[in-house]
Amino acid sequence: MKSKQGFWKVLGCAVLAVVFVLLAVPAQAQFNSPGKVYVLIWFDTEDYILPQSDDAAKRLAAFLTQQGIQATFKVVGEKARVLDKRGRRDVIGALSQHEIGYHTNYHSQHPTVAEYESTLDWETGAEEFDRRERSGYDAVRRVFGKAPTCYGQPGSSWAPQVFPILLKWGIHVYLDEVSQVGLKGRPFWYDGVLNIFNTQEGEQLRPNNDWSNLSEAEAKFQDFYFRMTSKREGGVISLYFHPCEFVHKEFWDGVNFANGANPPRSEWKVPPTKSPAESEKAFKYFEDLVTFMKSFPKVQFITASQALQLFPDRAQKRVYSIPEITNIASQVDTGVTFQVHDEYNLSAGEVFLLLNKYVASVVRKTVGEPIFLDGPPYGPSSSPAGLKEKIEVPWDQFTRTVLDVADELQKTDQIPNAVWFGSQAVPPESYLVALAHATGTLTLKGERPDSVTVAPAQLAAAQYVADDSPSLWGWVIFPRGFDAPQMMSLAKLQAWTIKPARP
Repeated sequence: MKSKQGFWKVLGCAVLAVVFVLLAVPAQAQFNSPGKVYVLIWFDTEDYILPQSDDAAKRLAAFLTQQGIQATFKVVGEKARVLDKRGRRDVIGALSQHEIGYHTNYHSQHPTVAEYESTLDWETGAEEFDRRERSGYDAVRRVFGKAPTCYGQPGSSWAPQVFPILLKWGIHVYLDEVSQVGLKGRPFWYDGVLNIFNTQEGEQLRPNNDWSNLSEAEAKFQDFYFRMTSKREGGVISLYFHPCEFVHKEFWDGVNFANGANPPRSEWKVPPTKSPAESEKAFKYFEDLVTFMKSFPKVQFITASQALQLFPDRAQKRVYSIPEITNIASQVDTGVTFQVHDEYNLSAGEVFLLLNKYVASVVRKTVGEPIFLDGPPYGPSSSPAGLKEKIEVPWDQFTRTVLDVADELQKTDQIPNAVWFGSQAVPPESYLVALAHATGTLTLKGERPDSVTVAPAQLAAAQYVADDSPSLWGWVIFPRGFDAPQMMSLAKLQAWTIKPARP
């Protein structure tokens, strides 16, 4: 009898142990198991000419609300004003159930963002974006009763000078799809803003001209789903539409502003519209595709602000230990780029800032004070000619330069255009490599070098920013032959700020 009681007691304990293990599994399994597919559905809500586009936006918003899905509606400032003027509180209310983003003040009226930014420098370009676009941001905020959470450019009218102004306005997400900058199709940080940009998969789920490719889009989504869920980090699909494309046959702005045309309002033309049957086919494509995606168990629909929560920048507000500083310095080489660590990612500019802070603390004899990041520095606004051959800098001169750079970083929040060793200017890339070598000597050997070698280096991260070419500016609205080499060169300098976003 005792043996049977002992058996059942042991069995009971074993069962309890199994239960506790099973209860503990979900959190651990969720951590180690394949990831989710995060789907961002967003709408460039822009057409302020065709009244039918108002009702299209309302229908799309109402359908998604009924499905329990929050989307992001990026609204043009003039569109918000027109909705308000037309008394379309029903449309405004339907869209307000979702997240609201900003999509410039007038969208396609010339000059567009890339046009007026194309010849401006960093500071002047930022000021001009604020001057031209702030009133549209304010209109969207007023009409919808909440601040926009993201921004995206009209067409391919992208420009790097917008980023500091977005942060000034409190916008931390850039949500759009063109090819000026990208990081292998994944979300990334650029100029301190999270970019869901140039991600590629969503573009393949878009309708063709007659909205007849639903089955192909569903098959592609299924392929994306199984590929993404096989990875622990999952994946992001950024899928966009325009409410106006559900009701028109030709885009409103192409009818009026193509190839640089800029007619007065009195001459604006209403675009041709779809028949009721054609519109229903378009709505059905969208509704069926959303329903299909929703049926997959590891699909999660997110908005722009939820993407920001999903991809926090763990490099910021973090205190870095001396061993971490040593490791960061060890990964710097002559091809300057971002770094991927176990718990955080660093842009080249953040590496620059951290190492300069450390060496400055050695010079000031304040090594025990915490070293942390409180916002990434912007990239330079210009650059000197590259260093042709290495130079040797005495430690005394190097330390004076370190303190000068620290002062500039604190006052400008920007990587210097050039770093000066007395009368000798060197590119910041070369300075960073020398700074990393000095850091290693200080932390590993515990001694100050007699001199520091400064050698040629390059910003390898610039490869993630496109070279200027006609393919970047294929939007029908641009005047024929439009290009922006000066602006894209400036964008490459901002590659100091690029790094992968990690979930």
